[in-house]
Amino acid sequence: MAQPLGGGAGMDVVDILTSDHQDMIELLGQIEGAADAERRRDLADTVIAEVMRHAVAEEMYVYPAIEKHVPNGPEEVEHDKKEHDEIVQLMKRLEDVDAASAQFMDLVRELEAQLRHHANDEETEQFPSLRAHIPADELVELGEKVETAKKMAPTRPHPTAPHSELFHKSIGAGVGMVDRLRDKLTGRSTG
Repeated sequence: MAQPLGGGAGMDVVDILTSDHQDMIELLGQIEGAADAERRRDLADTVIAEVMRHAVAEEMYVYPAIEKHVPNGPEEVEHDKKEHDEIVQLMKRLEDVDAASAQFMDLVRELEAQLRHHANDEETEQFPSLRAHIPADELVELGEKVETAKKMAPTRPHPTAPHSELFHKSIGAGVGMVDRLRDKLTGRSTG
């Protein structure tokens, strides 16, 4: 079954997050050529799940590292969180649109543009700065934390809650959030 996107053991956080970006953009590109609406919806749901996993992991572990170690870190993180919020709002709209409609494809293209912009900002500015200011072994350790967080993170956009706070709420009692993709992405699908 499908595995969560990203890297493997021993990769540093920059390699993992860069791989995530490439995988998400590639999935979005597949939607355009999908033969039917059901396939487009499945691909969009997979992208949404992976973007949420990625965003939660970044907000839990990477952003605090950026704030602490990167010049202008707090400002960089504030900018990234605003972009995450815009992406989450867009994904929520995408979830509510019929995959057979033209509006669906317009939203997919808008999501791809926003993800490309966000990934470019991180890959050209923040990631090199992380590598310049944090020892390699700490970047690998940070990568391991990110991978663990991605495995447990929510897979649906909930625009009213901060993503890292949402993560903590979602694994606690009483939330009752059921992510329809979790079983599919972790290989526990019954159908």
